[in-house]
Amino acid sequence: MLRIDRQLVKNFDWVMLVAVLLIATMGLVNLYSATYANRAAGNLVFLRQLFFFLAGFSFIIIIHLFDYRLLLKWNYPLYAMIVVLLIASLLLGDSIAGTQRWINLGFFRLQPSEPAKLMLVISLASYYYRKDTGRGFTIRELLVPIGLTGVFFVLVLKQPDLGTALMFAGIFLSMTLFVKLKWSTIGIIVGTGATAVPLGWRFFLKPYQRQRIETFLNPESDPTNSGYHIMQSKIAVGSGLKFGKGYLKGTQGHLHFLPERHTDFAFSVWAEEWGFTGSLFFLAVYFFMILWGLNVCLASRDKFGVLLAFGIVSLIFWQAIINLLMVMGFLPVVGIPLPMFSYGGSSLMTTLIAIGLLMNIRMRRNQVRKT
Repeated sequence: MLRIDRQLVKNFDWVMLVAVLLIATMGLVNLYSATYANRAAGNLVFLRQLFFFLAGFSFIIIIHLFDYRLLLKWNYPLYAMIVVLLIASLLLGDSIAGTQRWINLGFFRLQPSEPAKLMLVISLASYYYRKDTGRGFTIRELLVPIGLTGVFFVLVLKQPDLGTALMFAGIFLSMTLFVKLKWSTIGIIVGTGATAVPLGWRFFLKPYQRQRIETFLNPESDPTNSGYHIMQSKIAVGSGLKFGKGYLKGTQGHLHFLPERHTDFAFSVWAEEWGFTGSLFFLAVYFFMILWGLNVCLASRDKFGVLLAFGIVSLIFWQAIINLLMVMGFLPVVGIPLPMFSYGGSSLMTTLIAIGLLMNIRMRRNQVRKT
């Protein structure tokens, strides 16, 4: 229910808000530069992202009006709604570059797989909170979380979007290993994972997906085709040196050598223009935000709040790590955006809603849980 009192307002998380505003500002500054060469289209992209930021911040405010524990009641209806949206994207969605990931709403193209990540965090946190007896989960008790993850995994894999599908697996593993498991359960999970990797490579990966991994291992083998993204990104990051080439002066981005410079490779543009110093500042702010999120997890006195906060931090952390390692050539190109920095309305709105939940948990950390 709607409930804000003076004590809650006093506990408002200003630290997280300042960190998010700093990252949002850097993201918008970088987006303007990344799209600067194409003035008309670039201005439209910039204004759209600005609108998404403003809308996202309004959601943060709205989320504070509600007790986050209401998600315990609404998580499964919300989960079902996301499943319907994922199915709709497969049946009715716009096809772009051979994939069907978006639902055209007229004013906005919704990518349901983005809110599905947050929805999985909420659903797993709810399940583990309700079912935890303190004795450790057995493999049988993990069948429901596996099923919740598997539904999203299969539907997103059908789009096809292997990178996002693997993110669901990462969220499941992070949150499952965070709760108490029996040793036999850990052994089964490790053994299953070790078996699934070679089987997945042999029978489930499509040829272009295997090629991405092979290109990651040796990008110079095909520099004008599949290895082009990685090589140009590494050139952009490396050419920034200590202090960068200067704002709006990055050659890799402005001369169109760097593909996807406003989405997956947004950090490459930043590194080229601001150099090692600017990159270090950005990473310091970004990972301070993540560490502060862990602080929210530790400060919460409610177990559901702890699980939810940890899941949200894991979601943001793994996406950031995968994207940053990708643009520096340490991981294959998998199409994972850098949260709050890469262009994309669905990703940005989902991340800001997740941040709003983190701030909500911290604001209510001293409340006694009602059963």
